[in-house]
Amino acid sequence: MKLSIAAAALALATAHVASAAVPQMYEQQVAQQEEKMIFAKPIAGIENKYWFHYRVKVVAARKDLVSDLGRADDIKDRRHAWDEYNTRLQKQRMWYITKMARKGYRSDPANLG
Repeated sequence: MKLSIAAAALALATAHVASAAVPQMYEQQVAQQEEKMIFAKPIAGIENKYWFHYRVKVVAARKDLVSDLGRADDIKDRRHAWDEYNTRLQKQRMWYITKMARKGYRSDPANLG
């Protein structure tokens, strides 16, 4: 009995180490870099409709990523999910910066997550 428990624990530990050793996909790395660019605070400290729209879209992108990864059947699906997430984050960040710039406000790198 003790041997089978020890063997199961060893198998579980080996599986965990093996999964931890798998390098991240390129798309995941790029998306995680884009996550660092998410605004933590509104541009110029102004909480307007553009800020709230941006925050809602970021949350929706994260929710969709989790859902897409949960449904992914293979590496292609996972790559696509991460790529789509990255694209959505970039698009929303640029949309927000553009809207605020048209109002005369510049983005401050200190606002990034």
